Amino acid sequence: MQTRTVGTTLQVLELTLGEGEMIVAESGRLSWMSNMNLQTRAKGGMFGALRRAAGGGTLFLTDFAPSASEGMVAFAARAPGQIVEIEVGDGREYFVHEHGFLCATQGIDLSVGFQRSLGAGVFGGTGFILQRVGGDAKAWIDLSGEVVRYDLAPGQELLVQPGHIGMFESSIDFQITTLRGIRNMLFGGDGLFLAQLRGPGAVWLQSMPLPLLAHAIQRYLPSSGA
Repeated sequence: MQTRTVGTTLQVLELTLGEGEMIVAESGRLSWMSNMNLQTRAKGGMFGALRRAAGGGTLFLTDFAPSASEGMVAFAARAPGQIVEIEVGDGREYFVHEHGFLCATQGIDLSVGFQRSLGAGVFGGTGFILQRVGGDAKAWIDLSGEVVRYDLAPGQELLVQPGHIGMFESSIDFQITTLRGIRNMLFGGDGLFLAQLRGPGAVWLQSMPLPLLAHAIQRYLPSSGA
């Protein structure tokens, strides 16, 4: 398999597959392809599909395999940002923001990793959701805006607005905490909740989370009664 990432701001992941190779993606993520067969299915049965949907994914996954000796398939990012490649397996698992999973090789396992209501207005009515990306595979993650990586030492702590979390390793201790101080909570304008991330492990933060961007521009959109 050969891979390349095209572009800078609106990236495209292009994969060239040989015989016997396959890529798994969420339904609806295909951008273009050549010499490819695709099959949409509910991986893991209906129970597995419901687990993925609870984690922010789609009910169905699509398998892409070459229809000839070689085939190409491409997946475009949904918004300005970066596509990050990760290796899953041998104890390495990741927690990824709700719509971050782009595609992976065979052996990927997707499920809900964390779900909590933090304010329907900010997170689109579904609350704050993280997908757990496990199994044994190579995966590609779609992150929004500029991506900033931190490698936290054991016990090192990072407090983050939840929407800016793009991805972190499962070795990270993660919990949601409230903003300290009644004055900060009432007048600070930074929301009530922060994500507390404690090392060891790597954390990828995204500068332009889409739910927060949508919330920021909502006041400028015409109302239905206008």
